[in-house]
Amino acid sequence: MNASPILRTILWALALGPLAPLPAPHPSAPPIYGFSPAHAAAQRALEVQLDAALHPEDQRAWMERLAARPHPVGSPWGKENALWMAGLFRSWGYDTRIEEFRVLFPTPRKRRLEMVAPTAWTATLAEPPLAEDRTSGQTAEQLPVYHAFSADGDVTGEIVYVNFGVPADYAELARYGIDVRGKIVLARYGGAYRGIKPKLAAEHGAIGCLLFTDPHEDGYFQGDPYPAGGWRPETAAQRGSVSDPTLYSGDPLTPGVGATPDAKRLPREEARTIARIPVLPLSWGDALPLLRALGGPVAPVEWRGALPVPYHLGPGPARVHLELASDWNLVPAYDVIARLAGGERPEEWVLRGNHHDAWVNGASDPVSGMIAVLAEAKAVGELARSGWRPKRTILYAAWDGEEPGLLGSVEWAETHAAELREHLVAYLNSDGNARGFFYASGVPSLTTLAGEASRDVTDPETGASAAARLRASLLLYGSPREQKRAHDGQPLPLQRLGTGTDYTPFLSFLGVAALDISYGGEEEYGVYHSIYDSVDHFNRFVDPGFRYGVTLAQTSGRMVLRLADADVLPFDFVPYAETLGQAVQELQQRTAGMREEATETNRRRAERTYELADDPRHPLLPPPAQESVPALDFAPLEKAVARLTGSAQAYAAALNRAAAAGLALPAGAPAKLDRILLQAERALTRPEGLPGRPWYRHLIFGPVTSTGGMKTLPGIREAIEQRRWAEAADQISAAARAIEAFAREVDRGVGLLAPGR
Repeated sequence: MNASPILRTILWALALGPLAPLPAPHPSAPPIYGFSPAHAAAQRALEVQLDAALHPEDQRAWMERLAARPHPVGSPWGKENALWMAGLFRSWGYDTRIEEFRVLFPTPRKRRLEMVAPTAWTATLAEPPLAEDRTSGQTAEQLPVYHAFSADGDVTGEIVYVNFGVPADYAELARYGIDVRGKIVLARYGGAYRGIKPKLAAEHGAIGCLLFTDPHEDGYFQGDPYPAGGWRPETAAQRGSVSDPTLYSGDPLTPGVGATPDAKRLPREEARTIARIPVLPLSWGDALPLLRALGGPVAPVEWRGALPVPYHLGPGPARVHLELASDWNLVPAYDVIARLAGGERPEEWVLRGNHHDAWVNGASDPVSGMIAVLAEAKAVGELARSGWRPKRTILYAAWDGEEPGLLGSVEWAETHAAELREHLVAYLNSDGNARGFFYASGVPSLTTLAGEASRDVTDPETGASAAARLRASLLLYGSPREQKRAHDGQPLPLQRLGTGTDYTPFLSFLGVAALDISYGGEEEYGVYHSIYDSVDHFNRFVDPGFRYGVTLAQTSGRMVLRLADADVLPFDFVPYAETLGQAVQELQQRTAGMREEATETNRRRAERTYELADDPRHPLLPPPAQESVPALDFAPLEKAVARLTGSAQAYAAALNRAAAAGLALPAGAPAKLDRILLQAERALTRPEGLPGRPWYRHLIFGPVTSTGGMKTLPGIREAIEQRRWAEAADQISAAARAIEAFAREVDRGVGLLAPGR
């Protein structure tokens, strides 16, 4: 190996043992946010030790063990995996425990889908084993093709094809004069979280819902199907939960409280997140006969997938009988929690985690992420055994029950809510990992942490830094805003967090800064939530050699160590102010666009523009008349964001000055500053939460009910899009007050860093 002089110096120092002197900082070494220059040099040496303790062979062996058998929540292998991982953590020196919760988890006892007109046909609802896939034949242990938290039901009706089944699709169907009341809708995956589709179908009067994976999004349109390639084959279906995550996450029977054995539970009929109609997933092989039998108008061009049939809307003549029944049992969920106590500020906690349960074997989802977490924990444990001790306490978690609805992480967060609000600095998650580019989503205050860590990690395929490779990708393929930032050399903003995995309770319920990190984009992964998400598939098409598993552990390991060891918690509030400023502009533009759209739609209706432009043989109904959009007063938001911008810039300047001076703060000041920074994100929450959804307490990031996707300023955005103008004004005021409170916390930090300024 041709190591650089500085790297050779570090390696030689490490070879002398833990008491060897650390190298002096290299003059050209970039700074580490939150560290003094001297401490940054020691930190880089520590990270070299971390890298040396990471081995792809470990991850390969752990994946073979964890994904050897199906392990959904409540399964024997799921429990065995939890016990086995707890043993690993203990062997690495962590104080480890398993916390058990009792959660609702329905499993199917009856599934039937048959076409009764115009011909008779019965869906297979099965995924056959493949000779090329060792574990695909574990039929007796596999959960069948189904959706958890579907309603039980026995319904018969005509089919209507609804594209992705999102609000705009129902508006388009109305122009065709098609009503889904009393019908069974057929929707393809995409466009929204799966649980939103049956929710919207029920709201429009449908009696059942079928979801299929179109090869246009998830199959041969992308590449060769498995086993020739990595994409979804004809018989593979996507399992998943269809609970409504926009109301609350976690166990449907215990909203807001941990699902301990003695917890008070709702009657199942009162659980608002359970779907109201029966829902079933289909492979595209099972969906094709239904699409072939549909009549009615031909679907719009953008509604057509890649199957070799015309896509008709219906209703009918395809008519189906759908029957579903589940066993609604409480099952144990096993969370593994491992703790390495901090030496200087043990009351401040850094939490790193991922889930260990899967719908079937789950090599990619979630085991590829879990093994990177294990690798990182093992390496950090080796650092601790060499004599190092983190300033702050580090926690590692392996959650159970994520797939049915974040059951393990939510119940743990709800059970320990008071102490987590008091002590938890940040949560870092990785739900999966693959070959390709660095990906990070999170709260904007962690932008600098993520960017610096990716800058300091080498991409195993190109030899460039992970950050440089991401920047090159964004220059070619990013949005115009991303391209400009990449071209100008600006820090790349984090992506917005979603709502579908284990960071949700920490950000949305507790107000804890959260980050989700992984690599990917070059894998062939069309087997999501199927029996083919296996070790054999992973080794061929996702991350051969586990090189990016090591890279993820290097990247996340740096983030965890820097959060745990920084002189000052590495939160940067300038990106937060920039993100909020952009979000306010987008809301203003959205409102102005709706106003213009309403005016133009009503003018076109009055002038019969729609009728004159239609094909008389296939006319469409004009869109409904739209109410005018009033002027909303965004001034409180603009003022609050301006206040935060000034506070964030003042904090950054004060921290830079303090860092250049060695961060020699007065006695007690670092702990006081940490306390302010730890609690700052909490200022963006309020106990009453979002309108109608008090579980979601964060006012800046949260889900919208129309798609289930996470949005910035969700209370305002949803009120505007649903034309609830009084509520929009109230949410503007609430968000502005929260941002002002956030800015005051940042100002307190400035006061500690630069007293008297």
